[in-house]
Amino acid sequence: MSANPKSLQTPIRNRVSKEEWQTRVDLAAAYQLAHIFKWADLIYTHFSARVPGTEDFLLNPYGMMFDEINASNLVKVDWDGRILDDPLGTGVNEAGFVIHSCIHKARPEINCVIHTHTRAGVAVSAMKCGLLPISQHAMMIQADVAYHDYEGIALYMEEQDRMARDLGKTAKAMILRNHGLLALGKTVREAFEVMYYLDCACQIQIDACAGGMHNVQLMSEDAARTSRQQFNRPNRPAQHKDWPALLRMLDRRGVKYAE
Repeated sequence: MSANPKSLQTPIRNRVSKEEWQTRVDLAAAYQLAHIFKWADLIYTHFSARVPGTEDFLLNPYGMMFDEINASNLVKVDWDGRILDDPLGTGVNEAGFVIHSCIHKARPEINCVIHTHTRAGVAVSAMKCGLLPISQHAMMIQADVAYHDYEGIALYMEEQDRMARDLGKTAKAMILRNHGLLALGKTVREAFEVMYYLDCACQIQIDACAGGMHNVQLMSEDAARTSRQQFNRPNRPAQHKDWPALLRMLDRRGVKYAE
């Protein structure tokens, strides 16, 4: 999916709402952080964020590496795939549009979706057992993970109904079998946290299973339940402390995500 760049002289920041600009800054930061955390798969994965107050959403410009993305070069599309704003004229990844438009339509309370193909995430997606309750990291998300069977590269709109059905109305993440991971959030920060814990849990699972499944210790149901309750307790400090800390890390490194 591609479009010609808009021949507008006005900088993006000056022609979008304050709310859209902040969403752009947060989403660009997520891409830059994903580059640092090694979540990229060349140019082929994608994160999206809903433009506040609209049904439009932002995606990465197709062909750009994660560390090239900033607030001004994100592409704005609508649910029908029309490019509304494409500063670089790159268009968006077609499979990315199919996946993200599906999730945003199916779950109107979700404002950010992160999709990755990390080695550990794909490895767990190929395991019949799915994500196991073997680490504290897994307990952040394991009870809220949905699964969708692989149908090939997500290029066909017909898959959306099945993907939405498998996602359901409450899942915070979905493991795309033989493919990768999806994390959902009401904010960019929440989706990033879900993906962080999900990907770490996958890495831990692959490492633990390297010694053989017979040697893997599953936690008790009581411990799993307690951990989930602790992660979901009201006013958990991480909810307002982790994102500013991550942005400070980008600032210290001189990353120009907010341009």
